[in-house]
Amino acid sequence: MGFRKMKARAMILAAGRGERMRPLSDHTPKPLLIAGGKPLIVWQIEALARAGFHEIVINVAWKSEQIEAALGDGAAWHVRLLYSREHPALETAGGIARALPLLEPGPVLVVSADVWSAYDHRTLLPRIAAMREHTTQAHLVMVPNPPYHPEGDFALDEHGLLRMDGERLTFGNIGIYHTRLFAEMDPDVPQKLTPYYRQWVAQGIVSGERYDGAWFNIGAPEDLAALETVLG
Repeated sequence: MGFRKMKARAMILAAGRGERMRPLSDHTPKPLLIAGGKPLIVWQIEALARAGFHEIVINVAWKSEQIEAALGDGAAWHVRLLYSREHPALETAGGIARALPLLEPGPVLVVSADVWSAYDHRTLLPRIAAMREHTTQAHLVMVPNPPYHPEGDFALDEHGLLRMDGERLTFGNIGIYHTRLFAEMDPDVPQKLTPYYRQWVAQGIVSGERYDGAWFNIGAPEDLAALETVLG
């Protein structure tokens, strides 16, 4: 089946407490904080919808009722929103494992609600289609190292695979993962994704690409202010 006919499903990570965003996140979940006249998570929903991802799973925990009330079923953006509820939050790997019943088996695009970028997710559709038949089980979009993370995460080799040694880039919180990577994880136990990244990279099953366009990781109030300046 060609990728144009393939049902594309995505997941937005939105369960975090946003400790560094306090006091803004004390009463409003970080995904609903406003930049450029829209909640951060709405920028992601719109970007995914433009790329053809019309079924989107959102994991929620902190102030989850506010997120569900604000977004509803997604009809406003011509998408279908499904919610994976966590209490307490299960970290990234745990959150994806919990959401598996809402995700069709196979590759799924996962993005963070607190990242804004001009990246065109449509470019990932051929990779999602190819991953169904290829040995690669994950694909990460890498960005130049921001000031707060100068050491980076992983390097790209000449074959487009990620490796630990070499000139590192930073993971941009845009990634494709085959659901089989999470099938054996306990869906009720918090688990970080970073240790698994290292394991998968060592196994040679993670590809990557470099993106040099506009990208903001909204971790603290000053990051939100910087994005607001760009978006006006």
